[in-house]
Amino acid sequence: MKSVRLILACALVAATASGVAGASGPAPSKVSGSTALALAGVIAPLSPALSGAEKKAVAMLFAANSDIPYKKPIVVTADKIVCRTGNVDITVRNCEVSFGKTTRTVNGSTANEIYATEALAGIPPDGAAGSNFESLSKLSCTIDPNAIRRKDGSGADCTFQPGS
Repeated sequence: MKSVRLILACALVAATASGVAGASGPAPSKVSGSTALALAGVIAPLSPALSGAEKKAVAMLFAANSDIPYKKPIVVTADKIVCRTGNVDITVRNCEVSFGKTTRTVNGSTANEIYATEALAGIPPDGAAGSNFESLSKLSCTIDPNAIRRKDGSGADCTFQPGS
């Protein structure tokens, strides 16, 4: 009986190590504080789910103005973000940001801001012929203006799945 348990235990370890058991991809990542506010700040203007007041509140907070009239927590989400820069054609900078069935494509400085903020949040780059990519999925950031007003480093938290 001991040998059967040992064989089953070894099989489970081998299957897990090879990615067969529990193959759910990379573990979700979390960022908080200024990095989370920055991530929410570059994605919020593109979100079709946020109201104008919510977008304005996030923009004001991201611009170092915590004295805003908006009081409720704001949740900034995106299903998928894929950014690309060129290392051969150095003018290439674009990101596709998906919100459900809606995908927004941005170029130039807006794409550069998103790409750089993803890097700040720890998204690893991936390369392909002439391009650099960064991607994440399942972004969810909670911005709490009341907590941010306290100026104690709290009030901004994000979770996401690295890669796509």
